Amino acid sequence: MRRSATVAASVLDQAASSLTNILVLVIVARVSTAAGFAAFSMVYVTFTVLLGLNMSYVGQVVVLEKGGARALAAACRSATAFTALASLLAGALLVAGGAAVGGTSGTAFAALGAVLPLALLQDGLRYSFSALRVPHRALAADTLRLVCVVPVLALQPHHASPARMVLAWGLSALPALLLALALLRPYVRDTRARLSTYLGRGHLGRRFVVEFAVGNASSQLAVLGLGLFANPLAVGALRGATTLFGPLNVLFNSVNAFGPPILGRFGGRRATARAAALLGVVLGCVALGWALLLYALPASAGKHLLGATWEATAKLLPATGGQYAVMALGTCALVTLRVLSPRATLSLQVVFSLLSVAFMLGGYALMGVQGAAWGLALGSALKAVGAWNRVRRLPEHPPTAAPDPDDRQEPAAA
Repeated sequence: MRRSATVAASVLDQAASSLTNILVLVIVARVSTAAGFAAFSMVYVTFTVLLGLNMSYVGQVVVLEKGGARALAAACRSATAFTALASLLAGALLVAGGAAVGGTSGTAFAALGAVLPLALLQDGLRYSFSALRVPHRALAADTLRLVCVVPVLALQPHHASPARMVLAWGLSALPALLLALALLRPYVRDTRARLSTYLGRGHLGRRFVVEFAVGNASSQLAVLGLGLFANPLAVGALRGATTLFGPLNVLFNSVNAFGPPILGRFGGRRATARAAALLGVVLGCVALGWALLLYALPASAGKHLLGATWEATAKLLPATGGQYAVMALGTCALVTLRVLSPRATLSLQVVFSLLSVAFMLGGYALMGVQGAAWGLALGSALKAVGAWNRVRRLPEHPPTAAPDPDDRQEPAAA
């Protein structure tokens, strides 16, 4: 494929995946009660964390494979086999844990365990297609996933249980999974999987998992903790608010994916930072505009989108809109650091992600769900300030050094 067609297919695939996530949560919110959507949201947060861990440990490594065609094919087969086995193990643990807990939440988590291998493997195959430079095949599978999941969830009975919604969501991934495996097979059929690659010392995915854990999973797990130990409805409200800002995630993901090679052409720190700052301002304005549009929605339109969850979600829109506006600036700052000083991002993620969790929990203790949302916004704002301050302190022309494999291979994070 031509480079332009590859980029277009990659962006469209990201859009299809993001749209699937948005519509899943919107449809479940409309079909479920507020309590049912809260339980489904806790399960979905858990899946999101597991998906991110798999992306960090497996996906980010396979896309960085530098060998020839046969080595690349073997890496893709190994990644597929490892994801399948790991998801089966994680699914078994979820089934056992959910059965032990019981109740609505327990059965919902057990349902996630039953369908986890289907959902996790289907989503993980896109990294193999990306590594093979055939993103249009990932786009075909993810489009089928979208086409299947929407009617399956929409046809569920009103006030269906969270466990039933989880099973319907997971089983609807089967056609897309079968298609993806069929599309991958011509590339990997003459190779053997090597699981030892993912179990040996020095596996690069471990570093990626650490950065994901402190940069993304920490806040997701903190939200999940609110649902498990405080108020499950808080998870539904926070998840509903972030769902409405899903289109912006497509833009942020595109910046992470295609920003570094573009910014790398500017050369010095000032030119690179100026271009990134301009992009951040534009994205921030888009986020504020989207927030104003959502805030101006009539209550009837909001309830049509999120059902019973809308009332609690609407109160969080100012805080979530502000969070996404500063996230735009922070994302561009972190991408700039990826270009100019790749090792500088991990410490920033550790410090400011933990601060975000502390602010969220502190805000919840003081003001409930709205306080939690404003705490997340404050944490994102401080991360953006810290990242841009780190950019400002970089030398104009960094000293030339031998390339470090870790520096070249570390993925963008926001």
